[in-house]
Amino acid sequence: MSIAAPIDAIADAEAYLLSIQNDDGGWPYAQGLPSQPEPTAMTILALARSATQQKVIQKGLDYLAKLQDSSGAIRVPGAFAKSYWPTALVVITFQQLQPESPVVKKALGWLFSQRTKTTEMNEELARDFEIDTSLVGWSWTENTFSWVDPTSWVILALRHCGHADHARTLEGLKLLLDRAYAEGGANCGNRRIYGSMTEPVPGNTCTLLLAHSALEDHPKLVAARRYLRDSVTRHTDLEHLCWIRLALEAWKTEPATAEALPQLHDLLVECYEEQTTNNRVFRRSTMRQALTILALSADSYHPFMPPAKPSKLSVDDRIKLKKPGLTDRITSGFKGMMVHAMGQLRALPDSTTVHIGKANSYEDDLVAVVSQMYETFRDKVPLKDKRVVLKPNLVEYHPDRVINTNPKVVGAVIALCQKEGAKEVIVAEGPGHWRNVEYLVTASGLRDVLAHYKVPFIDVNSDRIAQRTNLGMLTGMEHIFYSATVAEADVLISMPKFKTHHWAGVTLSLKNLFGTLPGICYGWPKNELHHRGIENSIIDIALTRTPELAIVDGIMGMEGDGPLNGGARPMGALIMGNDPLAVDATCARMMGFRPEKISHLQLGAQRRLGHIDATRILQAGGKIEELRQHFVPPPKLEAIVDGNW
Repeated sequence: MSIAAPIDAIADAEAYLLSIQNDDGGWPYAQGLPSQPEPTAMTILALARSATQQKVIQKGLDYLAKLQDSSGAIRVPGAFAKSYWPTALVVITFQQLQPESPVVKKALGWLFSQRTKTTEMNEELARDFEIDTSLVGWSWTENTFSWVDPTSWVILALRHCGHADHARTLEGLKLLLDRAYAEGGANCGNRRIYGSMTEPVPGNTCTLLLAHSALEDHPKLVAARRYLRDSVTRHTDLEHLCWIRLALEAWKTEPATAEALPQLHDLLVECYEEQTTNNRVFRRSTMRQALTILALSADSYHPFMPPAKPSKLSVDDRIKLKKPGLTDRITSGFKGMMVHAMGQLRALPDSTTVHIGKANSYEDDLVAVVSQMYETFRDKVPLKDKRVVLKPNLVEYHPDRVINTNPKVVGAVIALCQKEGAKEVIVAEGPGHWRNVEYLVTASGLRDVLAHYKVPFIDVNSDRIAQRTNLGMLTGMEHIFYSATVAEADVLISMPKFKTHHWAGVTLSLKNLFGTLPGICYGWPKNELHHRGIENSIIDIALTRTPELAIVDGIMGMEGDGPLNGGARPMGALIMGNDPLAVDATCARMMGFRPEKISHLQLGAQRRLGHIDATRILQAGGKIEELRQHFVPPPKLEAIVDGNW
């Protein structure tokens, strides 16, 4: 038997990247998708390690230059107009390869003009979140709050252009240190939420460290590097390892880091080969290929590290931002009134049915359970010959917490769809906290389930974008930008975990829909949607693309400080219905909560999304009264508890 030769990771990744360049000169997040600025910039930087692809690189640079608007920002094409986050990476790319380009100076002016939202500090904020909310950094979208990744990238761009001592740079660095954990690492923004500690993420930690490369050291940065070195032994994910390699290279004079780098290099090569040859679930990621080249070349070529003495590029940092004119505001308001009037005509049946199926364990015959439940809805939601998209809840992965929809429940619903004759079944999700979704899918066990059933996974966060008129208009956004995979599904099934939520009260089939909107449009953790009001965003999203079916994993639920830090609570049920509002109201009652006291459920009822009144929700299967429990409510939301039983 012949043994396959080992893969030359750099050569293999470079060949793949060259093969998928689009005709417009840009690169997509995955083959077959439209070009986007982030994978284009990353690929250009990866290919620029050698001088052999100048024509290809120039086409990519020309594509990026065409994306720059009159303000100087580089935005995600075809997406939410306020998303400017790719601008910093494009500045770094041009400053590396064509520093004389007018793209750089114009983009820098835009970045200087951006001031994120702040909140005046008080004792309550300090206690609940343990961060300084008065500091200014940068965000994913205009006029929202600061986050670690966009702030880190802008600081790197400013340092590349000689503005390391600018007041905005210094304040951004101060914000990053404020967000870092004393114990090591960082996540997208919050160390603590309502008294519960969050956890660091390798990717965010790496960008934070890169922003501080070659600057004065700090105990939090020392701890961050220790966290990354420890992460190498815990992670075998290619993307994590690439970012860790790039971040630690900037601190290679530190003995412990220098000792770790050779092992990290070998592990990267091993992971690239394994994850390239055994990938049967994910679309091959452009970002992962570019990162592999950059990480394996980091000892001799590191485009993210600012030069020791960059020439200072003069720039006008007082750009006046154009505000919408009166005509634009009147037109937008009129559209909002028309859409609202149409919403009031939304037809609702007199009643709806929610089926509660009993399942005490994930080892039960879940296919039989969901098949029996589906009998109630087959006529209303046929699956035969349909393109079915399952949207589970996959936020973060912690082996000791019941955060996500269990993979065995997802597998049971896949089996149901295939048994019913679905034309195609896809699982799609766009996590709001971790950008590295392949890691989450793999670590959670979902990848093995998808491979077993030969079902692909689509990363919503970087999918093709589908624009839809906002049928709720509660957020003030005229359009909502969905993943095209979700928007164009014949049948969308929302498959959340049975959980509480520290801001929304509960996170069920409606809140789960946040993950149908791409992060490249709205940021991480869907920054723009939180800023416009969680309850408003939930209902706008659900009214505009309502799931045909909801199936809630309530075999093991979460109470208290959900969606991440709550305690496990056995419920022993799956809940199914074709009215997601009625499903969520039923789940809330099973938790011992009053759905009319949960703002987004009440708002959904007002906007005729579905039924919330128990007298209009028919029960099939098990009864609420048989399963209802006293769930611990989220912090500061005790008012949602039903005190009548």
